[in-house]
Amino acid sequence: MTFNPLEQRGIPLDRQLRNWRELNVRPIDPDHCDPYTRCRIITMNGIEVEAILFSHQLARNTVDPEVKRQLASVRYIEAQQQKAVNWLLPGVSSVLETTIAYEQVAVDLTAWIARMEPDPYLKQAYQFGVLEDFDHLYRFANLYEMIEHRKAESIVDGLTEVMPGRPTKYHHRDPVDNVRDPYDKNATDPLSKLHALTVLSAEQQTMNFYMNTGPTSMEPIARQLYQEIGLIEEEHVTHYESLVDPGETWWEQLVTHEYNECYLYHSFMEQESDPRVRAIWELHLNMELEHLHIACDLMRRHDGREPQEVLAPQLPNVLTFEPNKQYLRELLDTQIDLTTLGAGYVREAHERFEAMQEQIHGGEQPPSERVMAQHDEMFGREYRVQSEGEHPDPALREK
Repeated sequence: MTFNPLEQRGIPLDRQLRNWRELNVRPIDPDHCDPYTRCRIITMNGIEVEAILFSHQLARNTVDPEVKRQLASVRYIEAQQQKAVNWLLPGVSSVLETTIAYEQVAVDLTAWIARMEPDPYLKQAYQFGVLEDFDHLYRFANLYEMIEHRKAESIVDGLTEVMPGRPTKYHHRDPVDNVRDPYDKNATDPLSKLHALTVLSAEQQTMNFYMNTGPTSMEPIARQLYQEIGLIEEEHVTHYESLVDPGETWWEQLVTHEYNECYLYHSFMEQESDPRVRAIWELHLNMELEHLHIACDLMRRHDGREPQEVLAPQLPNVLTFEPNKQYLRELLDTQIDLTTLGAGYVREAHERFEAMQEQIHGGEQPPSERVMAQHDEMFGREYRVQSEGEHPDPALREK
C-alpha cells in the first residue's frame, strides 16, 4: 500500500511534548534482541542528530525571528525524539560492543542502499564506501576479542560476515580525492536524495562517536585504532556529503530532512520485530508528519514553491535491514583494489595517494595492522565469521 506523507496529518505540534517518564524508555536486552532492532535504533539516532544539527545551522543563517522560533519549537521535539531513540541502547553494552553494532549498521545499511540506488555514479560511491566499513567491522571485532575476550558473532548474530574488506591502511587518501561530484537536484530521482542524506547521517554519527569515545579506552592499541578509523570516518563524511547538490536551498533541504525522517520511521515501523520499539517508531512517525507539514509551509512562504516539486509523490519501498552477504562478496571480488582520484575511481596507487600514505604512516604499520598482529600473537589466528565460505579474494584468505 502506498503512503504519501504529504497527504497525512500527524500529531499537532503543541501535543508532542513529553515528560521525563515518557522519555526514559526501557532499553533493549542486548542478549535477546534482534540485532537489526539495534541497527534501526542506531540509524534513527543518526538521523535525528542530523535533523537537529541541520536545524541549528539553518537558524544561524536566517535573520527572521519568527523562523528561528518555529525551528526552535520543532527542534526541541526532535531532541526529545533523539533521546528516546538513543536511550533504547543498553547501558550494559561496552563501547566496543556498540562500535561493532555501529559498523554492522554501516555495512548493511550502505549495502542495501547501494543495491537500490538508481543512479550509477551514486551507486558506485556507496559500493566504494561499504567495503571500507566492512574492513572496520573486521578490525574492531579482532580488537573486541583481544580486550574483552568475547566474539563479535554474539552481536552480529550471523547476519553480517566478519572478514577483511579493503584494508584499512589503504583508506587514507589525499583529502581532495574524497570529494565526489554532486547529483543534480533538478534531474536526480527523489529516492537518491533520501539515500544520500541517510548514509551521510549514519556516517556522521559514527565519526562523532569515535571522536568522543576513542580516548575513553585504556588500552593503547584501542586508542590508536579509534584514532585511525575516526580519521577515515571523517573522509567518509566528506565523501557522502559532497554527493548532495549544493544548489539546494535551505528550504529544499529542510523538507527533504523531514520527508526522510517520515520515510525511515515508516520503514522501520513496517519491519520492527519488537512491539515496544515498534510503538516508538509509530509515535515518532506521527510526530514527523506534522514536522514535514511545517517545513512545507516554510518552503512555500520563503521559496515560493510547492514541496511536491522536490519530493517523491509517495514513499519509496521500505528501507530494509537484511543480510547482504552475497552482494558484499561480489564487491570484494571486483572492487577491493579501488581507490579514488579526483571525483572518480582508479586501481592504480597514484602519486597523491602514495604521498598521503607515506605522510600518514611514516613507513610504519598503522594501528589497523598492528591490532591484527597482536591478535595473532594472543590467539594464533585471526577472528573471522565466514558463513558463506572462503574469502572471495585469494590474497585475503586465512594463512
